[in-house]
Amino acid sequence: MPGIARAAAVMAVIGLLTTAVSGCSDSNDGGSSPTKSPAKSATASATASATATAAGGRTVATADNPLGTILVGENGKTVYLFESDTAAKSSCSGDCAKAWPPVITKGEPVAGEGAKADLLGTLARNDGGTQVTYNGHPLYYFQGDTQAGDTNGQDSDAFGAKWYVLDASGDKITKKSEPTGGGY
Repeated sequence: MPGIARAAAVMAVIGLLTTAVSGCSDSNDGGSSPTKSPAKSATASATASATATAAGGRTVATADNPLGTILVGENGKTVYLFESDTAAKSSCSGDCAKAWPPVITKGEPVAGEGAKADLLGTLARNDGGTQVTYNGHPLYYFQGDTQAGDTNGQDSDAFGAKWYVLDASGDKITKKSEPTGGGY
């Protein structure tokens, strides 16, 4: 148990030092239009996650997947775009947001490994939260994805439009997910 506490303390110190060395970012507390964030690139996912946690921002990175190189959020969870959204507004709320939780941040989003900092931004949601955007697309998780790398929401048609994973350029990937399982 003391080892776990020590590891947590070390990660917190690393996050604070990284934040102090890289400087403070301006907070964007207004408007309903997305803003480009001066998010910082990170050389390692662990460092980016520690920094994001210390600063309150969400990390968006890339991961290799059978669909290609895709964007992922915290803990390697796949993020999606909703075709019904516009760059200035999320159209997913209520039951939609329960099935497709928006990627919410309390600080500026952080570009992890493979993600492009200049494509990260935020928008103000009608529910008062601040949602992370990438290349103008509001980002969401899918409740049906239970572990890192799951893409169970890919090519879904739900709540009036299609849902897709994104590549590092912020473009949708339309390839369909391959079923996983034993295949005997």
